[in-house]
Amino acid sequence: MADYDYDYFVIGAGSGGVRSARIAAGHGAKVGVAEKSALGGTCVNLGCIPKKLFAYASDYTGHFEDARGFGWDAPAESSFDWRALINNKNNEISRLNGIYKNLLENSGVEILSGRARFIDDHTLEVGKRQVSADKILIAVGGRPRLPDIEGGELMATSDDVFFWPKMPEKVVIQGGGYIAVEFAHILHGIGAHVTLLYRGELFLRGFDRDIARSLADEMAKQGVDLRFNCDITRVERKGENGFIVYTEVVSVLRPALRRS
Repeated sequence: MADYDYDYFVIGAGSGGVRSARIAAGHGAKVGVAEKSALGGTCVNLGCIPKKLFAYASDYTGHFEDARGFGWDAPAESSFDWRALINNKNNEISRLNGIYKNLLENSGVEILSGRARFIDDHTLEVGKRQVSADKILIAVGGRPRLPDIEGGELMATSDDVFFWPKMPEKVVIQGGGYIAVEFAHILHGIGAHVTLLYRGELFLRGFDRDIARSLADEMAKQGVDLRFNCDITRVERKGENGFIVYTEVVSVLRPALRRS
């Protein structure tokens, strides 16, 4: 049997990679894991956790209004500190990164910081170090991509929102999945003017249609500018911090009904 540095090596310390590494170590394997960024993956750093914190923040506007109806002396006018939200979010994520680090190390897993690159079937280069392993798991996850349109490089992804230096006054969101809809709710709730564009007739494709329609009606009542059958064709910079978004109406072709 070949002499390897590790019995099992995992590329990526997200939820799947961390769990797999800990299970393997628990069975007695010598395990290493490579991660080029923060431990915990998308859920901890760029998904579920920070998005929930942002969603909680956005809901407080409605809570203040409801509280007055229940006798609380809630302020008629309140201010929102975007920087404070970002800082507190960063502190919470750092705390969770530390928990993941402890979970791995306490399980006997060695953490290597850096991007892993295959040299051959059993050898990896992580940073300036080469390591070998009998079995290697690729658990790198995915990342959002910018649309391939003129000016697409000027746009931001959902990952970027968690690090914006200041709260936006106006936001255009392209897409109709649950992430786009959640960010429309979040950014509107903290005071931004939000326009959501979706190329289909109704967002949240694949979800219950009655629920999606009811949600669209409620969001429109709250002031979110929903534009269906609409897509972005190009983006231009306007001034130092602004942009012009050009759109087009998307024709909806209905399939012909088949005769039975």
